[in-house]
Amino acid sequence: MSSVQNEKIALVTGTSSGIGLSTAVLLAQRGYTVVATLRDTKKAGSLEERARSAGVTLDIRALDVQDDTSVADCVQQVLQTYGHIDLLVNNAGAGYLGTMEQTSDEDLRRTMEVNFFGVWRMTQAVFPAMRAAGAGRILTVSSVGGIIGQPFNDAYCAAKFAVEGFMESLAPVAQRLGIDVAVIEPGPVNTNFVASVVATSATPTDEQQRIYGPMFEVYMGGSQERFASLGQTPDQIAEIIIQAVAEDHPHFRYATSDLVKGMVAQKYTDPTGDNMVKFFNSRLGKN
Repeated sequence: MSSVQNEKIALVTGTSSGIGLSTAVLLAQRGYTVVATLRDTKKAGSLEERARSAGVTLDIRALDVQDDTSVADCVQQVLQTYGHIDLLVNNAGAGYLGTMEQTSDEDLRRTMEVNFFGVWRMTQAVFPAMRAAGAGRILTVSSVGGIIGQPFNDAYCAAKFAVEGFMESLAPVAQRLGIDVAVIEPGPVNTNFVASVVATSATPTDEQQRIYGPMFEVYMGGSQERFASLGQTPDQIAEIIIQAVAEDHPHFRYATSDLVKGMVAQKYTDPTGDNMVKFFNSRLGKN
């Protein structure tokens, strides 16, 4: 058996920055041959610099999770190069802030394409090879927003809820085939994700601003404070991903902080759902 066949091969999406970048480098440090993918390889500078500093080598490739051909070609090329894929980390994602009223069909579809259909495409692409091998692991970076809906995150939470439903449905069947499926659920993470979300969100109309603006300002002010005081670093999230990779029998869900665990516990203990609605209502300012 060749040395390539003996290597542990990991394919990670969305590695230009943040959680994906940290995960790719940490996996390489733990002995994986890492195929680090990103939509535009011209933006791989930070990834390459971090890899050099860590003393590891990455196989950096272009991959757009929104494009069927790009996904199929990349996965096929990785299989041709290495013969197998042991680990898929679905990390590529994009946020969107806005009320339901100001969310255009284009914005909704873009949010779903990256966060849900991208995960679906990648998982569907690697699954046959893992099934044939009778082994593999698929880890998907979800969000607390995949369990708990949050104001002004209608489209993003819809996409992440879809991811959670997909993975939870797939997990028991995949387990029978030797494939482990898990979701990683961060809360606030200190990356440029929030800034990029705000930059790409739609500008409200005058009427929308009058109705929603005061609530939005109060809510976002509190959110920024929580990110500053409670936000985790990408490395901390990556370490939890590494934990899920290393365990013989990983859990299905990995809430990455006590904050997330507490919020999820509140939801699970109230079958009416009223408590979560009241909780987030209180964060919108005075009624």
